[in-house]
Amino acid sequence: MTHSLDTTTQAGPEAPSPWQDPERPVTERVADLLGRMTLEEKVAQLGSAWMGSSGDGDGVAPMQDAFYDDEAAPFDELVKHGLGQLTRVFGTRPVSAAAGMSAMAALQAQVVASSRFGIPAIAHEECLTGFAAWTATIFPTPLAWGAAFDPALVGEMSRCFGSTMRAVGVHQGLAPVLDVTRDYRWGRVEETIGEDPYLVGSVGAAYVQGLQAAGVEATLKHFVGYSASRAGRNMGPVSMGPRELADVMLVPFEMALLLGGAKSVMPTYIDIDGAPASADRRLLTTLLRDELGFDGLVVSDYYAVSFLEIQHAVAGSPGGAGALALAAGLDVELPNTRCFGEPLVSAVTNGDVPEELIDRAVSRVLRQKISLGLLDPGWTPVPGAAASAQAAPDLDPPAQRAVARRLAEESVILLANPVAALPLAKAAKVAVIGPLADEPLAFFGCYSMPRHLGHLNTTNGPGVEVATLLDALREEGADVTHEAGCSVRGTDKSGFEAAVGTARYAEVIVAVVGDEAGLFGHGTSGEGCDVTDLRLPGVQEDLLHALADTGKPVIAVLVTGRPYALGDVADRMAAVVQAFFPGEEGGHAIAGVLTGRVTPSGRLPVEVPRSAGSQPSTYLRSPNAALHAGSSVDPTPLYAFGHGLSYTTFTYSDLVLSAQEVATDGSVEISCTVRNAGEVSGAEVVQLYLSDPVAQVARPERWLAGFTRVGLAPGEAKRVSFRLHADRTSFAGLSGKRVVEPGVIGVAIGGASDCLPLNDTLTLTGPLRFVGASRVLDTPAGVYRLG
Repeated sequence: MTHSLDTTTQAGPEAPSPWQDPERPVTERVADLLGRMTLEEKVAQLGSAWMGSSGDGDGVAPMQDAFYDDEAAPFDELVKHGLGQLTRVFGTRPVSAAAGMSAMAALQAQVVASSRFGIPAIAHEECLTGFAAWTATIFPTPLAWGAAFDPALVGEMSRCFGSTMRAVGVHQGLAPVLDVTRDYRWGRVEETIGEDPYLVGSVGAAYVQGLQAAGVEATLKHFVGYSASRAGRNMGPVSMGPRELADVMLVPFEMALLLGGAKSVMPTYIDIDGAPASADRRLLTTLLRDELGFDGLVVSDYYAVSFLEIQHAVAGSPGGAGALALAAGLDVELPNTRCFGEPLVSAVTNGDVPEELIDRAVSRVLRQKISLGLLDPGWTPVPGAAASAQAAPDLDPPAQRAVARRLAEESVILLANPVAALPLAKAAKVAVIGPLADEPLAFFGCYSMPRHLGHLNTTNGPGVEVATLLDALREEGADVTHEAGCSVRGTDKSGFEAAVGTARYAEVIVAVVGDEAGLFGHGTSGEGCDVTDLRLPGVQEDLLHALADTGKPVIAVLVTGRPYALGDVADRMAAVVQAFFPGEEGGHAIAGVLTGRVTPSGRLPVEVPRSAGSQPSTYLRSPNAALHAGSSVDPTPLYAFGHGLSYTTFTYSDLVLSAQEVATDGSVEISCTVRNAGEVSGAEVVQLYLSDPVAQVARPERWLAGFTRVGLAPGEAKRVSFRLHADRTSFAGLSGKRVVEPGVIGVAIGGASDCLPLNDTLTLTGPLRFVGASRVLDTPAGVYRLG
């Protein structure tokens, strides 16, 4: 059964009203409809409804149980004046595609039929590791995207699952996360792309382009500064100056807005220097709209408007919280309506809130709905298909699994291989030990459906086909035995004896350790699963030591959502492999690397610390943040940002700058030759770094300015060229304004931030330039065959 927007009955026997005419300009349609709406109908467009949400204390949003109301009005009462958004029809419970489509059609039919104008709701869903629906493809987590250093493949991924989302009636996706990693103790590190703003922005912009090309609007989150919460505690206050905010945290949002064209933004939960983001006009209007030129929709994070009253205590009532958020520039309250709705109607009626603010937000909502075709004649809630079992698409088709496999393979990082223990010898007897070796959920982050709804899904398995690493090694032909040894989180070592006993009869040990993703304390990684230090959870490090004590070579495989400190154990390992929650094809990807079927090409999007207590610290260090004689603490990582080994060797030569002097508004070509000097094919991630030896403010010792993946056959060489604009050296100066400063700039190219064999300098000449959002934000790279 389909439901369409009936313009004839709404408009009567006369011609359709201007707002119903797709041929008219969007601004004219918005103005016409807005002028016909009552205050109640306008405010209804700023709210949302979450049907089927839980109040059992194990929800999927922070403090969800505190807002659950088992005496809430029935849905038809909630939508009698209309509705802005439908919350997670597919993602709230493990439901089939057919059931989700049927529910979507039924809810939209009620929305259309209940209100005077019959305006459908925007349907939004989570889509951080793919469409967050039961049985949908589970892709690698964002930290794995960063490890792949492959924006184009990430864009292909988001376009794939975006097409599925659009086909079942979803209009808006609540991703990507553009928070730059600042403190590895934070539980949501797995949701970040990495600790470099250019890497995050490049990958994030590609994700946005892919998702929106499929017809689903992307939502950038969390604007801005969320990942720098104090002590790595979720939702904690942020103490950050304006320069760090501009140079590190803001850059990915600029890139996703101006290069990616993102249509929606979600403010962060936190307060910066005491000002909650969801009530900060400087952030949501002055910066986002006036300076960055954003004209799309700002939607709240779940319950963030209520938190202005309950957590931040900057409002004394739901209506007061709603008024603050609206005035700041927030347009829609998610996941349901508590502070907008009737409290805002009363505030306007009482003269406490100007109706112009309501009109401003409603205009943005209507513009979004028009752009998505929701107000066009013939609209249906499920495009091109009836909401029936026969029309339900396969949510995990082979094509999407293939993309998931490619991305997983590109993301696996070989951190160390000092005795060439990898790839595994073909006839080796392998003991596969560890709590994640035979765990089907091992590869899934907290926003994958099996982990996200873990408390609701105790009998249905992962919902998708997944091979554990043990299974995948068997498929590769490896001769394996297995013992778990311990659990991920527990302290019980009673399984060590059996694990060590099994290991003694093997020639090599593969120890699979790491994280268990979850939400709000139900895991070791994920939203609300913060930690106080960076030791591996439970007794897993002790298990690694026990295995090393056998004298057999131990290959540590870490499947985690954050980097862990390995300084006390790495030297005892024959090899170390890192995978950041690589999704449903993760077992095959890791097994391929271990056996040599896949040549590893992942690179670290974060550092791996040496010491468990060395946080917060990332590679964007000024000299005083690095090792120096004035402090006894050494923040030097065990493995640096950008690090990753291969089964082949790459050499760099022939660095050429097209000019040694470049105007402060000019560009330069920076090129080099990269050769595969080994005996197997492989891919190198060529990385360009800049440094600023003398600047008006303290600057990082180096920062990533460009990168590209280069596939090379044995003996093959290619020329790699970067087009660097002087704007890519800009920073927030003493005045707070972004400047391009004349002077010497260091240039370095190599395969990691601490392995840069090619070095030169250029000199920026001319006047100091002030630049803003219109500056050049990217560094295009080209790869050319030689000969």
